[in-house]
Amino acid sequence: MFLIKCPYCNEERSELEFRAAGEAHIARPTNIAEISDQEFADYFFFRDNPKGIIFERWRHIHGCGRFFNAVRDTVSDRFLLSYKAGEPKPDLDALPNPSETKGAAE
Repeated sequence: MFLIKCPYCNEERSELEFRAAGEAHIARPTNIAEISDQEFADYFFFRDNPKGIIFERWRHIHGCGRFFNAVRDTVSDRFLLSYKAGEPKPDLDALPNPSETKGAAE
């Protein structure tokens, strides 16, 4: 089980209280009615799936119900940071060393 910190409740809670909601910081096309089918597919269906650090959206479904963003290492499943929706991507160089963070899958 891992612990995820909700930036709104400001508490670490069990992963069972949360639901993943996909990749974070996906920009919607400005005029979606005028884009090509391929551009729509790229926006709507295709996401990165890197080995390593990823920015994700999560929802505290059994808590405050709010969406937030998190930085997670897909190799270790460690949550490095969580932050409120609408805030910019954090600087990856300023993040703590993954081997020193709490909330690892055990």
